[in-house]
Amino acid sequence: MQPNVETLIEAARHLPPKDRQRLAESLLLHRSQPPAPQHRITEIRGLGKDIWEGVDAQDYVNAERDSWQN
Repeated sequence: MQPNVETLIEAARHLPPKDRQRLAESLLLHRSQPPAPQHRITEIRGLGKDIWEGVDAQDYVNAERDSWQN
C-alpha cells in the first residue's frame, strides 16, 4: 500500500527541524526541474550513419590498430 500525500505530510510533521528543512529543499528542487523526456533506445537507430558512409570497416579497424603501435 502506497501512502497518500496527507499521510506523508503528517509523517513529515514528526521529523526533526533539520530533516524537515532537508525534505522541503529536496521537494522544491525536484519541483523546479522539468521531468526528463522518456525515449526509446530504438529512436537513435541509424543516428550518425552518414559519418561512416564510404568507410570500409576493416580498413578503419586496421588503421586504429596501427595507431596503437605508434
